[in-house]
Amino acid sequence: MTTFDKPAKTLDDHLVLLKARGLRIPDEARARHYLPNISYYRFSAYTRPFYIPNEGDHRFLPGTTFDDILTLYIFDRELRLLLLDAIERIEVSLRAQMTNLLAERYGPHGYLDAAVFNDGFDHGRLLQTLDRECGGKEVETFVNHYRHKYTDAPGYPPIWMSMELLTFSTVSILFAQLRQKSDRKHIEAVYGWPFPVLRSWFRALSDLRNKCAHHMRIWNREFGVSPLLPRERHHPVDWPEIDHAIPVHSTRHPGQTIDAQKRLYMHLVVIGYLMRVVCPESQWKARLRELMDRYPAVSRTHMGFPADWQAGRGILAARTVKGNR
Repeated sequence: MTTFDKPAKTLDDHLVLLKARGLRIPDEARARHYLPNISYYRFSAYTRPFYIPNEGDHRFLPGTTFDDILTLYIFDRELRLLLLDAIERIEVSLRAQMTNLLAERYGPHGYLDAAVFNDGFDHGRLLQTLDRECGGKEVETFVNHYRHKYTDAPGYPPIWMSMELLTFSTVSILFAQLRQKSDRKHIEAVYGWPFPVLRSWFRALSDLRNKCAHHMRIWNREFGVSPLLPRERHHPVDWPEIDHAIPVHSTRHPGQTIDAQKRLYMHLVVIGYLMRVVCPESQWKARLRELMDRYPAVSRTHMGFPADWQAGRGILAARTVKGNR
């Protein structure tokens, strides 16, 4: 067992440490502004690509500056905001589709019947979640209105209200646990993909959304929840190549490869296809390409991008897009 004995360090301590490791800080006032507002620990996650390979002590590559690391951090921040913009549209769409499906087929309170969902679904937990959301100090105005106006109605709100109280993760679970094949087929028809694929994609996007919302690093991350690759017979004509062994040209980790399915690129492909349905006139893909063009030094390989991702046939490749969303 190793005892944790690292003492807390001040801002001055952190600056001394960075300089001792060879980081150039030409504008110390700038560093003194950013480090306390980002935190040294968060900032340090972006220093890894700038270390000299195969050295036990962390030493920066010659010429590395504070702004080199800050630029990578800012790119990651802008990337998270762009991802949240698209995922929000997809999430709202799924909420609406699930609301319409459950309301029209089972009635305003039909979702309270556990038989609507698979036997393995924890329906009681769903009700506990709604109890918590409806019983807190900051109850949504529409819930209070419902309870005061419809005093003889069920204690739980109708599905179109309840759906607004649930997280994206819970909504994706509701979809995944639909019992009736006809219900699943209905959502399949909306988005144009088989149920197992959509089930995986919505779960992966809800996980990505949470990471973005909690300001976690997205660049150079291997995701624990990976979107399912659809079978080849379901591939549209612009389905891109998803390489499972992209070589990383690094002396630090010779022979290392990256699986694009477990990296951000696969999530971006998923977002691209779902956005085609949810918001076909969106300029989101163009904004993604513009963001990448503004940061040419950021490694695409560590996000799982193929070398020809813009020029190839994939969903994210450059093409004329109308509209200004």
